[in-house]
Amino acid sequence: MSAVDCHDPIVKTLRWRDEAATHAFALALSAQPALANAFIALHGDLGAGKTTLVRHLLQALGVQGRIKSPTYAVVEPYELPALNVWHFDFYRFADPREWEDAGFRDIFASPGLKLAEWPEKAATFLPMADIDLTLHTLGDTERQVTLRANTPTGAALLQTINLQEL
Repeated sequence: MSAVDCHDPIVKTLRWRDEAATHAFALALSAQPALANAFIALHGDLGAGKTTLVRHLLQALGVQGRIKSPTYAVVEPYELPALNVWHFDFYRFADPREWEDAGFRDIFASPGLKLAEWPEKAATFLPMADIDLTLHTLGDTERQVTLRANTPTGAALLQTINLQEL
């Protein structure tokens, strides 16, 4: 049995009252060493705040300038001094095999942070996410956030962030 097979998922639920809460979560997450090689799958309807969260996280990690949504490009890479980050958006995939055809297996096998919006569009081609983060809209600004750690890396991320302060 691998470490992934032995890990019981950890599920936590948060309520973000506004974008400032999204920003606070992104700051807390950016400070976690385990983030350097994590894969976070972002779930939620259009307009739920997936890209907003990624923008706050990338800014907290040190990305300067405009942070584009990868909806049309599918992936936006970011090279930071101590970290490579790939932001994926699979919304426009018509067939999960597009993931394989695009050569993304090599990116997911390399070190760095991977953030994927609409991961269900790549189906079983994606590796297991360390964290599945699901956003539900509760009004104009409020979001319910469910965090599911699926791996030891995901568990380390959720255990070291003080979610009570967010």
